[in-house]
Amino acid sequence: MAKATTITMDELLENEDATLKQITQGETIEGRVLSVRKHEILIDLGPQGVGLVPRREAGYSKALNEGDEVVASVVDTELENGYSLLSLRKAAKDKGWDLLADKLESGEIIEVSPYDANRGGLLVEYDGVRGFLPVSQLSAEHYPRVGSNDKDEILQRLNSLIGQKMNVRILDADRKANKLIFSEKEAVKEGLVARFEKLAVGDSVKGVATGIVDYGIFVNVEGIEGLVHISEISWERVNNPSDYVKVGQTIDAKIIAIDKDRLSLSMKQLKEDPWLSEVDQFKAGDSVEGTVTRITPFGAFVQISPAVEALVHVSELGGGDGVDPEKVFTLNERKSFVVLGVEKDNRKISLGLPKSK
Repeated sequence: MAKATTITMDELLENEDATLKQITQGETIEGRVLSVRKHEILIDLGPQGVGLVPRREAGYSKALNEGDEVVASVVDTELENGYSLLSLRKAAKDKGWDLLADKLESGEIIEVSPYDANRGGLLVEYDGVRGFLPVSQLSAEHYPRVGSNDKDEILQRLNSLIGQKMNVRILDADRKANKLIFSEKEAVKEGLVARFEKLAVGDSVKGVATGIVDYGIFVNVEGIEGLVHISEISWERVNNPSDYVKVGQTIDAKIIAIDKDRLSLSMKQLKEDPWLSEVDQFKAGDSVEGTVTRITPFGAFVQISPAVEALVHVSELGGGDGVDPEKVFTLNERKSFVVLGVEKDNRKISLGLPKSK
């Protein structure tokens, strides 16, 4: 008969301790929901005891029911009541960082919905991790094109994007620095390349005005940003682009140049140039009347018909180049002039002052 093996009490306790792995602060642990209360959630951790998720995270876990399996992060290994203090949010955040690192590496496009905004951009949370989508990384569709000093309007435009679904790529995900940056521009880049390939200079396109600034109108053409420079809005002189187009308005335009990531557009080139028909009524030696529209150091510009503007060069004022046009002309005054020359190809008409009798 085999001799019985004697096990001491110390050995029994040592073996039991070996099976009960002690939880440590910061580790991630699995458990099962014991109860969901208004002020706390209790988690069964098996041999490691019971964990408590505090009231401040109760709202984060409204969907939990008794018996659900959860993953939590250990904040404190032993409270006064013997429970371990757990955080579901931190565990989700840690798991989220791992997922974000994978998506950064793969370049995967993900869908997000901003939950807040400031003048610098949009605040976004993805898989428990909060990040930022800077204004500079918004697509042409969402970029707030406004005057450089109109910060309130920028914020208003960004606030309108809160809650909207947006496709983005991750630019940076640094867990140690708690830095997460998204880019909508990167997410749409590949699609834009295909769209650019279908466009050519001379094409007529439709677009939506996304912003109006002093120097022109920004237009979204199927996700591609275009600019109608102030000189390409109308054949007549344009002082204020907002007199011609409002934000949100659909416009027709002609592509006059294609840059790397932007279209140069013209609204006026889709219409007949009235200058070409009106200029035919003028020839050298004609006496004309006109209104002074601009005064510069090199002369004065004069409107002699609705579409035709001519120049009185400083050399025609007498006294050589040292004469000051501002002492000869008054803005908006109407005067008589003589046509000195017409250069139709160069869109240029030269005027002089009538000779005194």
